[in-house]
Amino acid sequence: MKKAFTVLAAFALLLSLSACSSTANGESSPPPQQSGSQTSASEEESDSPGASSGSAEESSGQTDFSAPAETGSESLVVYFSWSGNTENVAKSVQSQTDSDIFEIVPATSYSDDYDTVLDVAQEEQKENARPAISGSIENIDPYDVVYVGFPNWWGDMPMILYTFFDTYDLSGKTIAPFCTSGGSGLSGTVNEIKSLEPDASVTEGLHIGSSSSSNPDDAVSQWLNDTGLAK
Repeated sequence: MKKAFTVLAAFALLLSLSACSSTANGESSPPPQQSGSQTSASEEESDSPGASSGSAEESSGQTDFSAPAETGSESLVVYFSWSGNTENVAKSVQSQTDSDIFEIVPATSYSDDYDTVLDVAQEEQKENARPAISGSIENIDPYDVVYVGFPNWWGDMPMILYTFFDTYDLSGKTIAPFCTSGGSGLSGTVNEIKSLEPDASVTEGLHIGSSSSSNPDDAVSQWLNDTGLAK
């Protein structure tokens, strides 16, 4: 009887040792590693295309403009345009006279908002301001005729036109002014140019309403004929 009990005890001890061995082996096996997953996601975000786009170039909006040098033309179109109306007329004048062309670009851009520009323009007039021009005309001497275009702001030229006339001596040249506006015409701008450039010959001016500025060719042609400047 004692012998049988000893055999059973030995058998139970053997089963117990076997179970412990299996458990120990299971805990010692490491789980599969998932290293690097956080880093990869981070790298994909930082390398996303377009994250460093050329926004600085898009927002700067300023370029240096100079009239073409020594093209052989004896006339030059100079214009300032905020809405694009005066630019349309300027390009028509250029094409009908084979002139060089120079755009007056403010060193500090005006707002795109109409009401804001009206307020700024009025303030500039009150202060008799001279807004800076970006770029310059390399040599204005060879031009006999200078066409000068602008919108009518508060019954006058924008003050940046005064900057232009202060900067360049147009003595001995013919100045041909043209203007766009909703309906106020040339106002006193032709006489003002005569006072600013007393030694120049100033022709009668051309006014084109805003609604007609998209197709100004006929009006420009008639004006050039009337002033004797038609090619």
